[in-house]
Amino acid sequence: MASFRKHANGSWEYRIRIKDPISNKFKEKSKRGFPTKKAAQLAAAKIEQEISTGTFITNNSITFKKVFDNWWTSHSKTLKPSTQYSLESKFNKHILPRFSHLKIQDITKEYCQKMIDEIAEQIDSVNDVKIQANQVFKYAVRMDYIVKNPMEHVIIPKKESDFLVEEPKRNFWTKQEIKDFFKLAKLNLNKQDYVMIHLLIYTGMRKGELLSLEWNDIDFDECAIFISKTLFFKDDKQIIQKAKTYQTRTIHIDTKTVDVLKKWRIQQRKHVLNSNDTLDTKNVLTREDKRPLRLAYPNDKLESFIKTHNLHPITVHGFRHTHASILFEAGATVKEVQVRLGHRDIKTTMNIYTHVTKTVKERTADLFQSYIDI
Repeated sequence: MASFRKHANGSWEYRIRIKDPISNKFKEKSKRGFPTKKAAQLAAAKIEQEISTGTFITNNSITFKKVFDNWWTSHSKTLKPSTQYSLESKFNKHILPRFSHLKIQDITKEYCQKMIDEIAEQIDSVNDVKIQANQVFKYAVRMDYIVKNPMEHVIIPKKESDFLVEEPKRNFWTKQEIKDFFKLAKLNLNKQDYVMIHLLIYTGMRKGELLSLEWNDIDFDECAIFISKTLFFKDDKQIIQKAKTYQTRTIHIDTKTVDVLKKWRIQQRKHVLNSNDTLDTKNVLTREDKRPLRLAYPNDKLESFIKTHNLHPITVHGFRHTHASILFEAGATVKEVQVRLGHRDIKTTMNIYTHVTKTVKERTADLFQSYIDI
């Protein structure tokens, strides 16, 4: 209950004892300068109403950075190291420089919109930045630091290019382009690099999955590769982490790929013997000191090879699209491709399907014509 007193200058003051939900200690809320006792009573009643409805904020000095630290302490424990690294980078580059110094209660919808507009001028993935910042504000609401989330209704601005119809860039190779690549690769790539690209094309593995692949993960009798982990580097430190449940899978491989791997295994062992090394090589692809290849190595090698031989430009991730496109062209179902690539959401696989090769599109048209033609 509020108490009131009149000061010597004739103004009135109210005092209210409030229990801080964070510290569980009682604090006193007071305000003075009211011209009449009635005015002080009305102001105190409003505060008491907010306390009773749970909308009163006791800690109004806490900054966004402090809230972020509290949220991150819990949230980071649910993430893989690679995801932690990616999110920390996002916060440090785009969010914390703009929000950390501000009291979270003072951050307005208008300020959030202004910051998102600013970030949108710099990067295309602004929506992801909004999603991450939004998580901190949601946490602040749950913890009673603020009543409403100022980021909730912020809109993502569109660029002029978003309204233009453009032919999407093709990030995969056709069947003929794959054949052309292997003709060149046999003459111009060393054996390990050849095996690396072969596996990316023939299995659709993610880069991190391939670089963490060990010989124990391959069953030559069953013609299968078991995917259970992925490679990640942080501060030049190698981290092997478990693949997510939906990414853990068995990839059955063709006899040609089995033969490529067996021959590479023999060559790798010969190299170990010739160097008088007593330790066998654990990983399929390694550096000279037997550590897994750098995460950027496949990118560097592919980019250089494409540029040298004037091939259609694709990324390492484009090999997954290539693998999927060839499977669709061969008649595989969307579900079969989803399982083989380890996609959690079938929509991801469907997005690839919408950009499949010309052969599939032409065959689909022929199927319609042959069915409807009388």
